[in-house]
Amino acid sequence: MYGNHDTETALVPDEGDSERQAEFDALIADDQRIEPRDWMPDAYRRTLIRQVAQHAHSEIIGMQPEGNWITRAPSLRRKAILIAKVQDEGGHGLYLYSACETLGVDREDLLDRLHGGRQKYSSIFNYPALTWADVGAIGWLVDGAAIMNQVALCRCSYGPYARAMIRICKEESFHQRQGFEILHTLAHGTPAQKEMAQDAVNRFWAPALMMFGPPDDASPHSAQSMAWGIKRFSNDELRQRFVDMSVPQAEVLGLSLPDPDLRWNDERGHYDSGELDWDEFARVISGDGPCNAQRMSRRIRAHEDGAWVREAAQAYAAKQAARTLEVAAS
Repeated sequence: MYGNHDTETALVPDEGDSERQAEFDALIADDQRIEPRDWMPDAYRRTLIRQVAQHAHSEIIGMQPEGNWITRAPSLRRKAILIAKVQDEGGHGLYLYSACETLGVDREDLLDRLHGGRQKYSSIFNYPALTWADVGAIGWLVDGAAIMNQVALCRCSYGPYARAMIRICKEESFHQRQGFEILHTLAHGTPAQKEMAQDAVNRFWAPALMMFGPPDDASPHSAQSMAWGIKRFSNDELRQRFVDMSVPQAEVLGLSLPDPDLRWNDERGHYDSGELDWDEFARVISGDGPCNAQRMSRRIRAHEDGAWVREAAQAYAAKQAARTLEVAAS
């Protein structure tokens, strides 16, 4: 079993402990949950830290493009819904950082890695939200893609991550419906509103498909994560499910999906779709996306501006602990 340490490198399992490895393998084979106090291979733990931290980072970075529209929402109702959604995303980040901490890492260390560029967040959040219709496209496509991936994570082999995903998925379903309703209203409004909705879908469709990660034959982590039960479906399987789900929804919206190669394949029983620009994906992931610098600059500034809140909370906790000791000693 791991000790109570704060850094990744400090937690090294006994590689020669074949009995514990066998117990771990048996739990995975039986589709059981691994809990924080259970022994686990170091590679399994490091994979989880990478994935859960990236997920948490994506939630808090993802607050930015929509948060920018709170003051410009077209009605009080839209504003209230958007505020609730952005607040939800912040809560998702907190759930996931807490889940990651059960693996023996410190939240401040994870944020330092994000701010220093040593950990990533989802590529989709490096694209700008240019119009109000983009808020709808983010809800329908981005949150829809997130749900497709996250529902499977409710069955993740690591208990704290799986349990966090249950509540997150319920809230993401609300977000997806919100985006769909925004686009439906615009698409059935004036010609200018429908054009704005179509433009948003045109810009977010391909980046949303890239959210599932690179093709299976180019993904360095997917196969092992599936073998461990961290993931339940491959990147390409999830992407295909999302395409199949989105086409009929787009028909209801009265909008088209920007892919000339998109057509039903009777033999496969799925929609065929065009090849994505994976060079663009690599550029965005490496820091050369439209909003990479802006997103990180604002994230770091917000973290620095909030230092006094964290310090006050720590001082209050210390004061309360001291009072508890005084009462116990009296």
